[in-house]
Amino acid sequence: MTEVQITAVDEEQLDTVLAPDVEFAGEMSFKKPLMIKGKVSGIIRSESELYIDEKARIEADIVATVVSVKGSVKGNISARERVELFACAAVDGDVTAPQITMETGCRFNGACRMTAPKVDAKA
Repeated sequence: MTEVQITAVDEEQLDTVLAPDVEFAGEMSFKKPLMIKGKVSGIIRSESELYIDEKARIEADIVATVVSVKGSVKGNISARERVELFACAAVDGDVTAPQITMETGCRFNGACRMTAPKVDAKA
């Protein structure tokens, strides 16, 4: 069996990082890549990438282009392109995306649905 390798994001390349001491409850929407290091509960919607750091604790349903998880997520994840679960990730909820990558060691409890990739209308 082939070992899966996921490339981590360089935090310096991101416009916004929610620090470990940030706690947010409610509905969050954003257009540019975001990294969460703190605690978020509610709903997260993004037109871009969402990176969940190793010590982050999320209790929310997530919709984004790419969702990369190193921390804990309790809620459903839906991605337009892909979901990445690193070895240190813990997800309790359903995952839906065209591409789903899970490193050995991650904890995933839920249903996994592979959707068809979006077709570019220009093609």
